[in-house]
Amino acid sequence: MTPAERQFLEDGRIGHLATATADGAPHVVPVCYALSGGAIWIALDEKPKSVRPRRLKRARNIMANPRASLVVDVYDDADWSRLAWVMVRGAARLVDAGPQHGPAVAALRRRYAQYRDMRLEECVLIAIVAERTTSWGGLAGGTWRAREDSNL
Repeated sequence: MTPAERQFLEDGRIGHLATATADGAPHVVPVCYALSGGAIWIALDEKPKSVRPRRLKRARNIMANPRASLVVDVYDDADWSRLAWVMVRGAARLVDAGPQHGPAVAALRRRYAQYRDMRLEECVLIAIVAERTTSWGGLAGGTWRAREDSNL
């Protein structure tokens, strides 16, 4: 991941998590995320859900097929010179304890004030370890460019 891609992810506020079933059917949801300890972290937080966290479609997909992607983008209808995105692909896993859980919770709380009052210590987190990135556009306000499938 280049420094510009990392900064773009740090500056972004929302991403789109793509997972797939064991047979490859795609599933995409908007998510809040944080970078910590070499992974991207997403909380299966306390917002109302119709099923328990490990029964959510994204969680079941990760358990059946750990391949996942996160896309963070910028869109400006008035100024297309500002368009840009970063896609991170890698292996995802569910984490509900262990040495990385606490620092990941702290990183999520630093980024999102709404998480400060949630019991994230008790929540399942999704960790994505980036294996490849692709980016497009002026990530730092520069000219449009594309960078495909870099090795991390």
